[in-house]
Amino acid sequence: MPFQKVQPEKLSAAVTRQIELLILRGILRPGERLPSERELSDRLGVSRPSLREAIAELQNKGLLTSKAGAGIYVADVLGSAFSDALVKLFAAHDEAVFDYISFRRDMEGLAAERATRLASDTDLKVIQTIFDKMETAHSKRDPGDEARLDADFHLAIIEASHNVIMLHMMRSMYQLLREGVFYNRQVMFKQRTTRDTLLNQHRAINVALQARDPAGARAAVEAHLDYVKASLTDQQKAEQNEKIALQRFQHEKAR
Repeated sequence: MPFQKVQPEKLSAAVTRQIELLILRGILRPGERLPSERELSDRLGVSRPSLREAIAELQNKGLLTSKAGAGIYVADVLGSAFSDALVKLFAAHDEAVFDYISFRRDMEGLAAERATRLASDTDLKVIQTIFDKMETAHSKRDPGDEARLDADFHLAIIEASHNVIMLHMMRSMYQLLREGVFYNRQVMFKQRTTRDTLLNQHRAINVALQARDPAGARAAVEAHLDYVKASLTDQQKAEQNEKIALQRFQHEKAR
């Protein structure tokens, strides 16, 4: 039978595997800078030559990249889940927007449910901290900060669900959301009544998560995204009515 003698693992291989797992689990994020060579070798308990060998291997795999005079960074391994042509198609058709929200409703409802069971105490503290920042941004009436923290809050829940496939897939999709491909979230946060409702919905999600209530967390996420979908529908109808009114005005003026 094809058994082979077990060989002792090189230190550099152990370092490589550890950093790979940190990237896979989303703990090390794209664009994040690694500690200095001295600090990292001390923390890992390996020599600098072993660390350099591991770093070189990870660079060859496309997981790390070096910037002259700036250090070693996690490469942009995230990328986009979709081609540029498909992204443009999404942006041009409302149907994609509502399918995207429905997809998020299913995935994030599941993620919230998983998070109540699988999140560590640290995961829940991170979610609580982000929500506290959301309340601060809300009081300052800063739609830009509110929109950014909204994405951070939802991604923190996905991270707390501890499913690496879901994590990287949803991070990629949230990047499109941040870029305004699907809809402009800042517009929603500029409306007072919408802002208040969204904050209360995020509060309900957070309360259920902190209480580790699976059904409550899932229901709160689903209710939130149902509201987002309804708000966008109303917004689109209002824009269409304004367009029709403008066309009628221009037609009457031309007569």
